[in-house]
Amino acid sequence: MEKAGWTPLPHSDEDLERSKAVPDTPQTRAATYRLAWNDEEFMTRRELRAVRLQLELLKPEMILAERGIRSTVILFGGARIPEPGGEAWAAKDETQKKNLEKNSKYYDEARKFAQICSRHSEASHYREYVVVTGGGPGVMEAGNRGAADVGAPSIGLNIVLPHEQAPNIYVTPELCFNFHYFAIRKMHFVMRAKAVAVFPGGFGTMDEFFETLTLIQTGRMERVPIILFGKEFWSRAIDLDYLAEQGTISPGDQDIIDFVDTADEAWEIIAEFYKL
Repeated sequence: MEKAGWTPLPHSDEDLERSKAVPDTPQTRAATYRLAWNDEEFMTRRELRAVRLQLELLKPEMILAERGIRSTVILFGGARIPEPGGEAWAAKDETQKKNLEKNSKYYDEARKFAQICSRHSEASHYREYVVVTGGGPGVMEAGNRGAADVGAPSIGLNIVLPHEQAPNIYVTPELCFNFHYFAIRKMHFVMRAKAVAVFPGGFGTMDEFFETLTLIQTGRMERVPIILFGKEFWSRAIDLDYLAEQGTISPGDQDIIDFVDTADEAWEIIAEFYKL
């Protein structure tokens, strides 16, 4: 809007270019001479944390709004799960290798589920039910790949980690974001979520799943379908009935969650919930 509207004052991008066209002197080379918001050294100071938090919230929010994306379907799940026939690269022993290869079926189901969501998203010109993942490998890759299979856009919310990592190649490039703050990244996951699909995973998956669950349980987020893929996996990974028996959650809190094994089952739950 601002670019389209007239103003007698120069835009910041214009002054940025002007600031580069200055004589090369000790004064212009000094860090203090840089425009504050174009000074990486200044912007990464600890005192600027509040500003960086705001920027990480604003940048994806503005871009998704400009794209017209109103709602999403989240796919959470393990980065270590390979596609069927692929290498279990994260396995540390034979037991892990065997189980990761067995769980590769969830890569296929995540891919199919993303295809289904994306076909329905097409009816709204990809404004509703847009697939969003953490942008990494494993289940996340399967989600973005499923959208790409049917020519649909999908979102990837990456995060900077100590070990080398990069977005998977199926994320729509102009919808591929990178974060420093886990908290802001998780906000962007749920801000538009109409459904949450959780596949087998580790600490990261559990963290994202339980945070979403807590938001709904405490009334801080509207009820949306939370769908766990893999009844066998989740029946051992968590025991919500035990928590209810112990009184640490209310009876009925377990009912916030649905368990499925296939992509078709998951979409049926969403379709019934929203009367599609």
